Amino acid sequence: MEQMAYVLDWRRGMSKVIIGFGVLAAVPESGYVYPLVGRPHDSLLPLRKGDGYNVSFCTYLGATFDASTTNLTYQIPAPLSAAKSTKPLEVVLSFLSPITPTSTLRQSIPASYMTVHVSGGFNVDIYVDINGQWTSGDREVDIIWEFGQQELAQGKSIKTWKIRRQTEWLLSEIRDRAEWGTLHFSAPSDVRHESGTSGLLRSRFARTGTLQNTVDNDYRGIMDEEPVFAFAKSFHLNATSSASSPSTDSIMFTIAHIQDPMVQFASARGLTFMRPLWASWFHSVESLLEFHYMDFHNARKLASNYSSQLAKDAYESGSEDYVDIAALTARQVIGSTSFSGTPDNPILFIKEISSNGNFQTIDVIFPSFPFFLYTNPRWLAYMLEPLIEHTLSGQYPNKYAMHDLGAHFPNATGHPDGRDEYMPVEECGNILIMGLAVVNSLKYDTNASASSVWSTVGSDSFDANPETSAFSLKHLEERDGIIGLDDSWGGSAKGVKQAQKWVTRSYKLWRQWTGYLVDYSLEPENQLSTDDFAGPLQLQTNLALKGILGIKAMSGIAGVVANVADLKYFTNISETYIAKWEEFGLSRDGTHAKLSYDWYGSWTTLYNLYADALLCFHLEGTSLVPASLATMEHSSPQKPLDPPSDPAPTRNHTGFVPPRIYKVQSDWYHNVLQRYGLPLDSRHMYTKSDWEFFAASVTSKAVRTEILQATAKWVNETSTDRPMTDLHDTEGDGGFLGAYFMARPVIGGHFAFLTLGRACGGRAMEGLAFLEEKQMSELEEAEGEDFRKLEEEVAGHAGEL
Repeated sequence: MEQMAYVLDWRRGMSKVIIGFGVLAAVPESGYVYPLVGRPHDSLLPLRKGDGYNVSFCTYLGATFDASTTNLTYQIPAPLSAAKSTKPLEVVLSFLSPITPTSTLRQSIPASYMTVHVSGGFNVDIYVDINGQWTSGDREVDIIWEFGQQELAQGKSIKTWKIRRQTEWLLSEIRDRAEWGTLHFSAPSDVRHESGTSGLLRSRFARTGTLQNTVDNDYRGIMDEEPVFAFAKSFHLNATSSASSPSTDSIMFTIAHIQDPMVQFASARGLTFMRPLWASWFHSVESLLEFHYMDFHNARKLASNYSSQLAKDAYESGSEDYVDIAALTARQVIGSTSFSGTPDNPILFIKEISSNGNFQTIDVIFPSFPFFLYTNPRWLAYMLEPLIEHTLSGQYPNKYAMHDLGAHFPNATGHPDGRDEYMPVEECGNILIMGLAVVNSLKYDTNASASSVWSTVGSDSFDANPETSAFSLKHLEERDGIIGLDDSWGGSAKGVKQAQKWVTRSYKLWRQWTGYLVDYSLEPENQLSTDDFAGPLQLQTNLALKGILGIKAMSGIAGVVANVADLKYFTNISETYIAKWEEFGLSRDGTHAKLSYDWYGSWTTLYNLYADALLCFHLEGTSLVPASLATMEHSSPQKPLDPPSDPAPTRNHTGFVPPRIYKVQSDWYHNVLQRYGLPLDSRHMYTKSDWEFFAASVTSKAVRTEILQATAKWVNETSTDRPMTDLHDTEGDGGFLGAYFMARPVIGGHFAFLTLGRACGGRAMEGLAFLEEKQMSELEEAEGEDFRKLEEEVAGHAGEL
């Protein structure tokens, strides 16, 4: 059985793959069987005389979803033999992949839930099966399987199918799917089970409504008489229901993919097989599966808390459309990650899905980081950790930040020859901006001023052990009867201590990367930016801005460890550079930023401007700078590197990047906006949705709304059988380009509105109020002109009289 599905693979994320996953519902009173998910009915058609069943299609009532849950609802007609008052039966398939920002332990578990809810007045049988395509991207591969039962707490027990490749390819992939690890498919022990050839099992279920509790031990290829692994459950509803009160029941299944090791990583101690983080808390796979199965209600509660808060915040910062976009984004981002390390030193690995499979790509983490800042900033720190550790160990020879930790996930073997993809200004700017973002997220005085709602939950204990991470998970907590919860993230004195511990360990690295930007960011040579599909280009205006903001970020990082000399030095250089940048980067008429300094007539989406506001640089010189982010005075500026040789020019504006840059870009985006979004630059009509949201978040409310509506129009009007993309056309059919980017974590950039809304102690957006002033002055000017004309007309009429 084949089904085209958007598979949430907890090791990798979502990708367009062929898997076997089928759900059938059979009504014994009518003899009809109804396919719900997949194409299991292909095994039942064409019908033959004597089959003993009929195939029909029920009514699909649609889907609802939030950040963690997707519900598919169906309606099955009552059998003709039922009373006339009998209403159709409702079946809801509820898929839960919980996002739990207060519990890294739960987030590290590579498993999800599927619950089947039934409600009605007649009996129904439910059948679910999976096949071996979950375990390999090669359908010719031989697989093996076993069946087992496990006693749980509270008198419960489960049945589990375990499926894997017969010969595993450790740390290898085919078509973006892992070729090692074991799939665990579990159900409560009162279900019927069976494995065997797909057509035989499905036709038997269609005839009898049940399975035989047998195991086919003839191991074979994935599509060799396609073996499937099935459960069936009979729901007896007609005995307890009435016309006014239908009976309800449910059954829960779990699916987990267990890998140990998860990846290999060139750590400070050498090339290391990395174990999953969950293995630090669970001594066996069986104990993990038990915890996960029994934890459903807690996981659902924590996930629901996140989904509800996200929906509320998204609506307030965008619209109903933004609520849906944020919800769709969340699981795609977290699905690309894998938690590893130990509670002393947790690590979060991330894969660049579909584009090339790079491991821990800095310019993939960067567009995704608004999601992590909003959801749980500690996870962003965990993603930066392997890059910092690897580089500090001396295994990367270049002075600039590396592009990635490995050419293809799951092998983070580094680039000891220094020949990774050449994006030096891009990656140095990215990691410095994210570094200060982590620091800023730790520094807040009140719960309301935290960058994440969930940062404030938990104790304020601090792990001072120099051998452990500044953000260790050594002391998990219990709150409201739920165990395994994180302590708080930062805040007041704890946040300052965590920031100092984190920065002190790696300070020389941050300074090294900044030194590169001092030398090369103002006038970048011919090189790639993160938008490498567009090709290399010299003197890129947007790229230079990122580098300069990276230098500015270093002054903030220096302030954390009270390095006054560096703070003054990098502040002065960045201020000198930004003045030159404005001179080089704007068009001659001052209406927009050019794509590159020497490309007159071009324009670009200046999405890196987002970092200026996110890091609160735009508040400098105003009364809005939060006390928690205020740094030491830096008078008597030290001269920057040569050139330039003069002190930084005196500012005649508030903020770091002049407010006029924000204003002209906001106006320009309105002028060049297309049907399905804001093009990336003047070379093409395609857009990058992550950068659209970065750019839109620092525009006027009107322009921001226009860009959001264009994105929503693209989501609503275009059709595709692929997961959400970040690269598509803004005109025509809004389709994919030659590069089929899909299921990539970079769409975490869609959270840019949400993150900015909480940045700077909640004052970041207030600091952009000047973007509305121009619109107000234009309105007033128009009204004034109308009044002047009216006065002239009145005066004219008076003269005639």
